[in-house]
Amino acid sequence: MKKKIIIITICVLATAGAVFAYYMAGVASYQNKVKNTIITEVDTTKIPDGTYIGEYDVGFLYVKAAVTVKDGEMTHIELIEHHNDRGVVAEIIIDDMISEQRINVDGVTGATNSGTVIKKAVENALRNAG
Repeated sequence: MKKKIIIITICVLATAGAVFAYYMAGVASYQNKVKNTIITEVDTTKIPDGTYIGEYDVGFLYVKAAVTVKDGEMTHIELIEHHNDRGVVAEIIIDDMISEQRINVDGVTGATNSGTVIKKAVENALRNAG
């Protein structure tokens, strides 16, 4: 009986260790993707009026955005989906993007990764317009 308990304990610990290692590999991949994300401005004056959809997914964070362009300016940004950890506070940057008419606005402390993913989704939406 004691031998059975030891074997079960070893199996449970091994499984837990494997799950933890898998999770940590996912975290490392997500962090690397965010770190290597490059935000590039898009000239909205060359984009026809309309609403364009863009997405960006880094594993733990995902954003799907709809960006409306009218008369060469971003007039509305809607986050259709924002799967985030604690990054909902980053959503305020969409107001800054519209008021400053640029994508790469200052981020929000504590939600840098979500802000990066939001910016890239907006960039991708504008690129989809072309």
